[in-house]
Amino acid sequence: MHVENLRLTFPGSEKRMFNDVSLSINEGEKVLLLGPSGCGKTTLLHVLSGVIPRSVDVPMRAAKLEVSDSYGYVFQDPDSQFCMPFVDEELAFVLENLRTPREEMKGEIRQLLSEVGLELDDPHTKISTLSGGMKQKLAIASALALTPDTLFLDEPTSLLDEQSTKSVWKTIKEVFLNKTLVIVEHKLDHVLDMIDRIILFDSNGTIMADGAKEWILNHYKGTLKNLGAWYPGAWEEYLSSRQMREIPPFGPVIARMEDFKGYIQKEEKILLPLASIRKGEWIAITGRNGAGKSTLLHSLMKFIYTSGTYELNGIQMKGKKIPQDCAFVFQNPELQFVTHSVYDELAYSYRLKNLNEESVERKVYELLQRFNLRSFKEHHPYSLSVGQKRRLSVAASIVPNKKILLLDEPTFGQDAHNTFELIELLLELQREGVTILMVTHDVRIIRHFATRIWTIEKGRLVQDVDVEVVRSEAL
Repeated sequence: MHVENLRLTFPGSEKRMFNDVSLSINEGEKVLLLGPSGCGKTTLLHVLSGVIPRSVDVPMRAAKLEVSDSYGYVFQDPDSQFCMPFVDEELAFVLENLRTPREEMKGEIRQLLSEVGLELDDPHTKISTLSGGMKQKLAIASALALTPDTLFLDEPTSLLDEQSTKSVWKTIKEVFLNKTLVIVEHKLDHVLDMIDRIILFDSNGTIMADGAKEWILNHYKGTLKNLGAWYPGAWEEYLSSRQMREIPPFGPVIARMEDFKGYIQKEEKILLPLASIRKGEWIAITGRNGAGKSTLLHSLMKFIYTSGTYELNGIQMKGKKIPQDCAFVFQNPELQFVTHSVYDELAYSYRLKNLNEESVERKVYELLQRFNLRSFKEHHPYSLSVGQKRRLSVAASIVPNKKILLLDEPTFGQDAHNTFELIELLLELQREGVTILMVTHDVRIIRHFATRIWTIEKGRLVQDVDVEVVRSEAL
């Protein structure tokens, strides 16, 4: 693969993504593209694979562009690469293009699902019913089915639990031992042992360094830190720089659930036998992919049909009315955008409150600055990177000053700087009395910032413990 003097600008954007970027990747190399959120890593994968300009028409110019003839691609958003409605049909589509005999397909499909740890009672399952993490596994299985010479991986495990993440990377490492890998990934702990080269980008998509893994990490640690990109030890440095956290005193019980169930197409998907939530808590919701974590949040927001007791501030939540005290951040941020610009997205809720435009502008600019989105204020939300979309979805959700904030994997796709900024913001909200329920697989967030842990298994709340209890038992 080779690109020379690449220049690219997305329609409607005044900012050029790359300015005469040139690089080559040799056959069999394992390369990590590293840089801050929004620097163009995903776009570069699209160019190196030929997705741009073959499938996506984006104005670009390159003196030379050579792409692989045999490649697989795992997109950052798995939904964007599926073309069939059912799991087995998606994999069969790939196998049919490879001319796999029909009698061998069933076995091949089950083998592929097994390799990525996608456990289904029936492979003929609607893709739309899968969790985000399960969709990621399916996307990886589809790429593996191609047995390509080159594999492009754009944060392929961002929504996977820790066990699944380890398993998937182990499979990729074994299958692509002698193949070419080009990776964008924030979970560095899982990929550093398999890569041999790092290409480091600044926020404008300029190559700052390109070399052997050890050399880049040793000589550019300060640069990585200044860019806000991930590097080994970033979490540890952030945690050590903070004073010992004082957990604020909790207020009264504000929500109570008993025999509370959530249904999808009349099928019970989540059950809380008995649970309560106190004002000012930070509850981390954990569990394997597909356990029902997102469904639990959807139930509490009344996005789906529910039964049983659900009291919020002493009022029984009946019917389909969304609780007005709750704000929600979707796992897929695009699901909640309602306007055509970043600025208007942030202004939307303030305008609903009939604030004068001067006050709206002041509040919006504060959020743009805080979430590192100021230079994108005129952009359409869909044109942002996944990390930027996630920051916008969080910023837009906290605007109305809701008392309960429900977040579904809010840190996926984020660089180190924005991850830590988000945590600081949530801590500030918590100190103000906001209650946080967060679905997350990040053990550091769970261990150091959550006050309680809810564990979901097979659609049921099976464990509800204070984090202090877990810490004391670990000592």
